[in-house]
Amino acid sequence: MVSRYVHPRRRRVRLPTARGTAPLWVRLAREVPYPVGQVRSITLLCEGSRLFLDVTAEVPVTVYPPGQEPDPARVAGVDVGIIHPYAVAGPDGEGLLVSGRAIRAEHRMHLADTKARHRAVARRAPKPGARGSRRWRKYRRRARLVEGRHRRRVRQAQHEAARSVVSWAVAQRVGVLHVGDPRGVLDLPAGRRHNLRLRQWQIGRLLQVLTDKATLAGITVHLVDERGTSSTCPACHRRVPKPRGRTLSCPHCRFSGHRDLVAAAIIATRTPGGGTTTPTAVVLPQVVEHRRAGRHLPGAGVPT
Repeated sequence: MVSRYVHPRRRRVRLPTARGTAPLWVRLAREVPYPVGQVRSITLLCEGSRLFLDVTAEVPVTVYPPGQEPDPARVAGVDVGIIHPYAVAGPDGEGLLVSGRAIRAEHRMHLADTKARHRAVARRAPKPGARGSRRWRKYRRRARLVEGRHRRRVRQAQHEAARSVVSWAVAQRVGVLHVGDPRGVLDLPAGRRHNLRLRQWQIGRLLQVLTDKATLAGITVHLVDERGTSSTCPACHRRVPKPRGRTLSCPHCRFSGHRDLVAAAIIATRTPGGGTTTPTAVVLPQVVEHRRAGRHLPGAGVPT
């Protein structure tokens, strides 16, 4: 359902219904964050027995003072991963690591909680085709609420991670982001457990969120081939065994460095639409900033 009218002063939205019937007025918990003239469409969504409004608005690109706008000649590479949703290597030896361990822990705890709930109510589950009891309906409603809360938590953490990357790029005056596209691994069968990890990774959403925020900040995003970036030595350009941990060690030239940052530095040198070659020298980050995505998740902000 698409809105045709947003009340400019009150927290109300009018949604058209069937032809010949009165429109539906929805009262909002807070005002629409965009001016009425910029709103293009509003869709009413239902998630976990809660109603949400999906607002699409035309937002202008950020305007910077003279001398502070992103420079198209400054290119940074972005490696997308699970432990680190984004690893960024800048042009001046600057780097950024965004930790996603809290997101991974949220997925694991949610999976364990879901399995425990299923085991607890397995005996009370109705037979196929039989009508469920009131207790069963309450359990299903609670399960939908928990599932919706889990999705919202992960989605917010992904937005926080992308915001950290874009803020870092704006501070470094980076005008172009070369992002490695790892979606080819989704077509490779890797077993039941690893396929679940890939599904929870949500590669497409990470790429889309980063592209949207970068475009709003006036930064261009190009997807490049990231094949071999985590298993190629940046010093001697030889293939090395892919490490199990975060440290890449070359047995040929004895190079050692962070695996994700090495991949991001190699991605920055690749040409959009090109192959897996590295046409220019690889600039490895010397100063690395660390950020954490998902501080709102349970246990993420508790010191140990």
